Amino acid sequence: MAEPMARPRVVLVTGGAQGIGAAIVRRFAAAGDHVVIADTDVERGTHLAGTTGSLFVRTDVGRPDDNRAAVAAAVERFGGLDVVCLNAGVPGGISLGADFDPERYRQAMRVNLDGVVYGANAALPHLTARGGGAIVITSSLAGLAPSRDLYYSAAKHALIGLTRSLALHTHQDHITVNAVCPGIVDTRLVAPQRDAVDALGLAVADPDRVATAVATILETGNTGQAWLVQANRPIAPYAFPDITLSRLDVPGPPGDGADDPADP
Repeated sequence: MAEPMARPRVVLVTGGAQGIGAAIVRRFAAAGDHVVIADTDVERGTHLAGTTGSLFVRTDVGRPDDNRAAVAAAVERFGGLDVVCLNAGVPGGISLGADFDPERYRQAMRVNLDGVVYGANAALPHLTARGGGAIVITSSLAGLAPSRDLYYSAAKHALIGLTRSLALHTHQDHITVNAVCPGIVDTRLVAPQRDAVDALGLAVADPDRVATAVATILETGNTGQAWLVQANRPIAPYAFPDITLSRLDVPGPPGDGADDPADP
């Protein structure tokens, strides 16, 4: 388990102008940390920065240069970088076959997957220079289970693989990498389906619950985990199955003819 980071920490939150991102911003700001809000929504981002004492940087996470600029702004203003919450996300859609929309698909991957890759790569040199830090990636339950939102789910599944694999590379530099996997949360992404959600009797979590999960992750100091976040359920890491690679020196099952002493 990693040593807890000294406060105040310098925290960058992408997609931080509203919804889950805004809840994360408020959580860190209330704890006395220095927060940078990276988002394309200038009006909401500027307002939130003003009410929380944070710094807003207009950022299109699908552009590598914008990610580098947001990180540079955090380092210039506050002297370093400790925590990066890669949270920006958009719906993906379910167009298929003749109805497939390449532009919408590309936008879903550009924000939901590429934006996390670009953000992580922009942040890593500065986290390393700090002697360690943390990356928290917002995936989804749709990153662990099938979803009607086909391309959103594909990107969120990819983020789970990215989280677990990136953790292997950053462990030696004392940088933890984890994912939060929210279920149904009261955000603009869920708003269009809210009537159907309510009719099914499904519990809807407040964005603050995801912010609590992020704080919990940082307190544990663990890495390479995907944390389930739902209303009325404990915040807990998902139990991935153990997978063992097969080896050439393992004998075959009895009766297959290999190494069978009864075989003439």
